[in-house]
Amino acid sequence: MRTTITTPQAPVLFIIFNRPEQTKKVFEMIRKAQPKKLYVAADGPRNNGKDDQRCKETRAIIDLVDWDCEVKTLFRDENIGCGLGPKEAIDWFFENEEEGIILEDDCLPSESFFKFCSELLEKYRDNNQIMHIGGSNFQNGYVPDSDYSYYFSYFSHEWGWASWRRAWKHYDYEVSTYPELKKKGYFDKYFSNFIEKKYRLSKIEKTIKAKEVTWWDYQWDYTKLVNSGLSIIPNQNMIKNLGFGEDATHTLSANDERQKNEAHEINFPLSHPNFIIRDTKADSRYFNCFFKTTVVRRKILGFLRIPGYSTRG
Repeated sequence: MRTTITTPQAPVLFIIFNRPEQTKKVFEMIRKAQPKKLYVAADGPRNNGKDDQRCKETRAIIDLVDWDCEVKTLFRDENIGCGLGPKEAIDWFFENEEEGIILEDDCLPSESFFKFCSELLEKYRDNNQIMHIGGSNFQNGYVPDSDYSYYFSYFSHEWGWASWRRAWKHYDYEVSTYPELKKKGYFDKYFSNFIEKKYRLSKIEKTIKAKEVTWWDYQWDYTKLVNSGLSIIPNQNMIKNLGFGEDATHTLSANDERQKNEAHEINFPLSHPNFIIRDTKADSRYFNCFFKTTVVRRKILGFLRIPGYSTRG
């Protein structure tokens, strides 16, 4: 029997920009959850003039809040990009709240996502090992341990997630400690295999070398890594990404297999493990599945130019 999902107590940060269609769909799920506090951050339109009307339409969706809710907005006049934009939105959120849920405009959650995050925010509030609660699961139905509702991972999927001020305070947008840690060999044996090491470190090095950083999530992954932080991964995928396509910034390929993941409901009451240990088998399986997808494999091997590997799918 399905358990009734009560109103979550955790505040929600909703990061929006210029996509009214996707924003409206995600907003409708937030409306069903009816959080008591809703923070909305919107980057300003770009200088090409094409964003003005769509940004205006997107921001107007927030006027549809019709439940008992304290709404706070951070609407920028200037565009600061999809690196600094989300970073500063999350900074603002955690300046005002000790914990909460973060959704971007293309991350469509299931109804149970809000209760899942709220319950775990409370349960692990004072446990510094846990830095991230994810809503996504890319294991295609594989369940590491059916006795429990989730597992612990060193990956963090940012398509709908939750965290605490205590964790975000460590966020390192410039990945400033990376050169020292790499030089001293801290990452030599850390990852499950050579390909994963090359791939994940390439994202950090890309951040350091970039003239303009248009991402914020690689830095969050790095922050968790260097603080020995763990993520919670649900046994059910609860987020559907609506952002795949040519108008996206990062999820450009319409052939990316991750777009097929639907948002499912998770069963309550949650079954909590009575231990906290990273599931290395599940992590290894996830990366192998992720790497084997044609789009990702071509991107990884083509970018890394690893001798002896073919980029043909």
